[in-house]
Amino acid sequence: MTPATPESPTDRVVHVSAAVVTDGAGRTLLVRKRGTERFMAPGGKPEPGESAAQALARELHEELGVVVSPADLAYLGRFESDAANEPGFRVLAEAFALTLDPRSVSAAAEIAEARWLTPDEAAALPLAPLSTEHLLPLTWG
Repeated sequence: MTPATPESPTDRVVHVSAAVVTDGAGRTLLVRKRGTERFMAPGGKPEPGESAAQALARELHEELGVVVSPADLAYLGRFESDAANEPGFRVLAEAFALTLDPRSVSAAAEIAEARWLTPDEAAALPLAPLSTEHLLPLTWG
């Protein structure tokens, strides 16, 4: 019998693509998935063979009904935080910026709510660590 070995730290990391979506009027789009309470940047996990930008373009279409080209996404960097909906896991996000017309966005797929928020409005909500630690400061300073 082979002895059990501890999980590698890389086994506890969830890779995602995330969007910092603004409307040009000082508001940022945050979403909440069905069955969860924390609001976060839109995005999701890449499928095999997808680049981070391709994954994000696909997720924005599936979850918000928005069609964007990966070339329209401005790369912001790679960020790591505790995962909001997977206790004991870390999330490693490739983040991109995008400006959208709020009228073009509607919650779909697993998204229960999509809200355009000011900093004060967002501060009153439960937020994902990735958003509070990294993504929202990029937008609001």
